[in-house]
Amino acid sequence: MKLTVVGGGSTYTPELVDGFARLRDTLPVEELVLVDPAAERLELVGGLARRIFARQGHPGRIVTTGDLDAGVDGADAVLLQLRVGGQAAREQDETWPLECGCIGQETTGAGGLAKALRTVPVVLDIAERVRRASPRAWIIDFTNPVGIVTRALLQAGHRAVGLCNVAIGFQRKFAGLLGTSPADVHLAHVGLNHLTWETGVRLGGPEGENVLPKLLAEHGDAIADDLRLPRPLLDRLGVIPSYYLRYFYAHDEVVRELGTKPSRAAEVAAMERELLAMYGDPALDEKPALLAKRGGAYYSEAAVDLAAALLGNGGGGPAGLPAEDGGGRRAGGGSPYQVVNTLNRGTLPFLPDDAVIEVQAAVGPQGAVPLPVPEPDPLFAGLMANVTAYEDLALEAALRGGRDRVFRALLAHPLIGQYAYADTLTDRLVAHNREHLAWA
Repeated sequence: MKLTVVGGGSTYTPELVDGFARLRDTLPVEELVLVDPAAERLELVGGLARRIFARQGHPGRIVTTGDLDAGVDGADAVLLQLRVGGQAAREQDETWPLECGCIGQETTGAGGLAKALRTVPVVLDIAERVRRASPRAWIIDFTNPVGIVTRALLQAGHRAVGLCNVAIGFQRKFAGLLGTSPADVHLAHVGLNHLTWETGVRLGGPEGENVLPKLLAEHGDAIADDLRLPRPLLDRLGVIPSYYLRYFYAHDEVVRELGTKPSRAAEVAAMERELLAMYGDPALDEKPALLAKRGGAYYSEAAVDLAAALLGNGGGGPAGLPAEDGGGRRAGGGSPYQVVNTLNRGTLPFLPDDAVIEVQAAVGPQGAVPLPVPEPDPLFAGLMANVTAYEDLALEAALRGGRDRVFRALLAHPLIGQYAYADTLTDRLVAHNREHLAWA
């Protein structure tokens, strides 16, 4: 099995490599190719990756290259984890929206649109080259904004599934609070990427006991503290929102906070410099503890589970559904269900069929099939519909360009919504991203 990571010079990569090494029985990788144009970073990351494999006795071969076409040739799966413009572009995404009194964040609001405009054309070019070199390869997208990027890939006919680590993070957190195994925790996770709610937490599978009320009653304060939202709000909602909902539920409070401290991009850039220095140490043969602060917790486990299911490790059932034993487990071990980003196809009837939603799905060699979802509360459904409309316009702007299309997307976003803000933000977005926008 050959896996290729595009953006392999990322400081995230050792987390992924560690998962491949630990979980080699789930995903038997024979060749892992790390592709990145940044040769110096790639050499540091690749060296650590080889030492991680060696320490854990993994027999697989690790190849580093700046040649995308060679790297994806013959790949069974291609993982995308790139950042167009690097941390410098992220720093801009997190600062200029604040000058207008709006959220400055790399995946939400005006900064998220800027990232989508830079990213979608690059990802589509990569995907076309993957299709030419390895037409049956699956593309696993971890590149933000995952929902918009995944929709662009699927709209262009690529074999793609989007992946985010929010759900697996909740799964691990809840398992710890409940004193059980993460494999026993099934989330009723519904929404769009970075706009999701846990409407149920079931033990043993989708039909198991719903312990969400117990979690809120016994651990609501701890959960609220993690989300930085007030406990009474969680009690009134009756669900557990993603921490990204804080940008919507406490917008003005967050804007004030962001204006008084260094950007997350600046923090991450400093962390990356430290990590790369560590990666250059020939004695280091495991992922350093600092990497946990970089973000992307449990990314490796989620990526391994998804790749294994898509590539049929453990057996595949009819219509793309994983084969199961009588206990609802995938043959070969593990849950047959995973939270992914995939086409709606009627799962949420108030959204278009071609919208990309983030829900539990049965995943197999033919792709991801969303599980049925109860009709969400209008409080959540309304926001999903609003952000889906924004994502439609954002994708149109990313594909076709033009100031008016950027303005329309910003005006549609529920965190902006005023024409004066949208006008000013459009000018600043274009000014800060001209080198990445072919039409500007």
